[in-house]
Amino acid sequence: MTNSQLVNFYLGQSPDTEGRKIESIWAWDDMWLEHEHTYIQWLFPLTEKSRFNPDAPVLTKVDIETFNASDDLKNRLLKSFKHLLRFYGLQYAEDNGAISVTTAETFPARRENWLNWGNHNHLRITRILTSLRLLGLDAYAQAFFQCLTQIYKTTSDAIDSRSYAYWKDAVSKVL
Repeated sequence: MTNSQLVNFYLGQSPDTEGRKIESIWAWDDMWLEHEHTYIQWLFPLTEKSRFNPDAPVLTKVDIETFNASDDLKNRLLKSFKHLLRFYGLQYAEDNGAISVTTAETFPARRENWLNWGNHNHLRITRILTSLRLLGLDAYAQAFFQCLTQIYKTTSDAIDSRSYAYWKDAVSKVL
């Protein structure tokens, strides 16, 4: 069976519709991650068409099964996740199989970029949580949500309740 364009992109075998390979996106600095808006749908695909990037892939059942069956694809997805965590000033750790996401040293500076009422990164976070769950990294999505919950409780003036409700739904919805 032939892999989809998305799977080939994730394996580093073909570019996205903008001609970018995944490795080049992983090398982007924070400025690129903030100002470019067509990569997030490739790094964290969903089962519905993007309203913001009509050329982005839509996850199929076969894509989901392929990711869930492949440690290589899940490890590459984890690399994308770590890259975005860094962008948000967060970090993850694993200790005896327990996964946690916490604020990093860079959090005070990085929070200025996304902890604002109605910030577009809140939509990105919903996408990340949902995609991680669909593609076999539910434990990472849950750890990310726990960290976001702590941030929400201490900075609720920077995150609207609607965004938080979307995040909660993303990690609790039956797939």
